[in-house]
Amino acid sequence: MQFDGRLESTNYIMAKHLAKDNYVYYVDRPFTWKDYIKFKDTPEYKIRKPHFFSADNSFIQTDIPNLKIIISPPVPSINMLPEGPLYRLAVKFNEGIVASRLKKVIKKLNIRDYIYINSYNYTYPNFHRLIKPILTVYHCVDPLVEAYQTRHGLISEDIVVKDVDLVICTSKELRNNKLKLNSNSHFIPNAANISHSQKALDPDLPVAEILSGIKNPLIGYFGNIERRIDYALLTEVMAQNPEKNFVFIGPVDIDYVDNPAFKAPNVFVKGAVTYEQMPAVLKGFDVAIIPFKKDEVSSSIFPLKLFEYLGSGRPVVSTDFNPDLQEFTGDTVHYCATASEFTLAINESLNDTPQLQQKRLAVAAENTWEHRIIEIEALLALNLEKKA
Repeated sequence: MQFDGRLESTNYIMAKHLAKDNYVYYVDRPFTWKDYIKFKDTPEYKIRKPHFFSADNSFIQTDIPNLKIIISPPVPSINMLPEGPLYRLAVKFNEGIVASRLKKVIKKLNIRDYIYINSYNYTYPNFHRLIKPILTVYHCVDPLVEAYQTRHGLISEDIVVKDVDLVICTSKELRNNKLKLNSNSHFIPNAANISHSQKALDPDLPVAEILSGIKNPLIGYFGNIERRIDYALLTEVMAQNPEKNFVFIGPVDIDYVDNPAFKAPNVFVKGAVTYEQMPAVLKGFDVAIIPFKKDEVSSSIFPLKLFEYLGSGRPVVSTDFNPDLQEFTGDTVHYCATASEFTLAINESLNDTPQLQQKRLAVAAENTWEHRIIEIEALLALNLEKKA
């Protein structure tokens, strides 16, 4: 993932938290040649431009002293190639471009004895072999579902999972799947940046401008609007609740821009906002929802937004897409199997109390990135000892 994406990713959140006690070098997702042309007038291009072709000026220093962003030269666009020898040769070529840049940074900064964490970059399955770290890790964040992922990703991910020293997965189902390929696979779930989410509790924080003019009660979703959402269930729920307004904040996948579910008069699809605006958006929600489909990949999903919602103090209503979630949330989240259950849970959540809010905040406090990073660091240390 790119470090300056509109919605902050698990990958970059983890990098920032690891950088509190470690030196972290975040290799930004390379621009393709197509990106280089397409995004030439964007802020994303301009911040990278001085670093694309300069080995001596190839990283961005963040406001976290121990965290640097490595920018590589643009690479060819190759995903459209058919699976086969030509594609695999192209992968090696792209890996070589990025590895060459990283090796120069390693030499320039005199970096020694480094751990390589491949955080969901299954497209570069043999990259770790080019940079020779003392420990190799694959961080599996989500199942591969979308066509652009599965086109080559199913083969590539198997390659990297089999070859690394350690696999960390964000759901039990992912862990169980990866255990078939690598016996050293572990489950450490996603968490939330509670200090950021809790800004929604500040009485002086104004509700985000993007919600202005939308009447309460306001039922809100914050995140990517894409295939995971159960649009059929949503259509029923919104029809059952004409007196409530439903708001969706986040980037909309092109395949779902014209989804019939969004044609209802009480639905507002407002587009993406920056991660910094998340607390002000959540403050405007009366109830926060996670209406994900329950399908063949649902049990592999452990959404970051779950604990972000809880950390903001909002009541949360979700579909029962992953039975493992209740282990971490107890009775603080409504998990629903049908549209009628979802409606009932929304109505119950609108009668919220300070006591229920405190229970949610307590659950969120137990599922912070600070907790997760301690678990990850302990697992890394253990595996370093095994290799010593």
